Parts: sequence; structure tokens; C-alpha cells
Amino acid sequence: MEGFKIVYEGAVAEIVEKKSRFIAYVRPVNTEDEATSFIDEIKKKHWDARHNCSAFVIGKNNELTRCSDDGEPSGTAGKPMLEVLLGQGLHNVAVVVTRYFGGVLLGTGGLVRAYQAAVKEGILASKVLEKFEGAMYKVETDYNGIGKIQYILAKENINTLGVDYSDKVVVEFVVKSDEEGKIVKEITEATAGKAGIERVEELVFGVVDGEVIL
Repeated sequence: MEGFKIVYEGAVAEIVEKKSRFIAYVRPVNTEDEATSFIDEIKKKHWDARHNCSAFVIGKNNELTRCSDDGEPSGTAGKPMLEVLLGQGLHNVAVVVTRYFGGVLLGTGGLVRAYQAAVKEGILASKVLEKFEGAMYKVETDYNGIGKIQYILAKENINTLGVDYSDKVVVEFVVKSDEEGKIVKEITEATAGKAGIERVEELVFGVVDGEVIL
């Protein structure tokens, strides 16, 4: 299933093109106000820069997109930056690229390439998280069944939230919506129907460094 890709942790990256410095700032945003506040923050930080160009994308279906050339020739900065965000399938993210002019003109094509390259470096330096629609499950089993369940979850790359060992063993995990039926069926068959399976709630989740992010 197709996920919803966001920037989980933003970053800063810099490239130099013909002595001009291009500093890319990437940050997750959820509203237009957050995006404009971020852009204003960077403009104040780099008040002495020749340009602070920006672009942002908000909404699951890119309902809101904005970009600014901030004094660069029309279409050479903001739009190419926005195209990178859209091309990488990112949502709810803003980027500002600060340019300190190095004395050498880059031309329209050179500017487009430089601004896009800066954004790409900023995204590479960031932590990108893909979130999926799914559900949380709680499975209760005896000690004979836990090994089988853990084998199934590992085989299918299902992320567990925790395991509680007492007189019974309780496993909590999250699973993508389109994989629910398959996982429930496998657990039911492996434990001969003895495991208690509860669908706790629907949710949206992602995984960063093996950790489930809700």
C-alpha cells in the first residue's frame, strides 16, 4: 500500500556552486502558519543573504503548495525547489534555501540546478518517515504459542510495541491495513485458534530505526 511520506526530523545542508553558498533548511510543518513562521525565522537569521527562497507542501493530497523566488529570476528557485519536494513524494514539509552570492552569475539553468541540488542535500540529511494506515493488535497466548507468533511477526516484518510475560504472554503490534487479514489468519492457524486476538484501534504509524512512531 502507498504510504504518506513526511520529514520526521529536519536538517541543514550546504552546497557551493561557483563560489555562491546555498544553505538548505528543511523542517516538518502541518499548517501554512507554521511554514510562514519557519520561512520568516530563516530570513531573520540570514538577513544579510542575497536571497532566501522557499517552498512548502501541506496536506495528504498536496492541498496547499507555495513557493517563492525571493528576488531570483522568475522560476529559477521556488518552483524548482517545490518540484523536488513533490517529486520525492513528501508532505507537510517546508524548505528554505539561503543564497550568499559569490560574485559569479550562474544563469537560469545553473540557478535551477543549484537550488534543486541544495534541497536534495537537505532532504538526504533529514530523517524521512513513511506513515501507513493500519491497526494495533493485542494477542494473548500461552508459552507454547509465543514462539510461533514471534516467528510470524519477524517473518512478515511486523513491528511489536511490547511483550508482557506473566501467566499468559501478551504481544502488542501494529500492522498495515492491507496486511491485517493475512497476519490474523497466520496467527490463528499457527496456534490452532488458541490465541486470543484483539483489534485494539485503527491508527497511522511509521517506523524509524526500528521504533514505531504513532
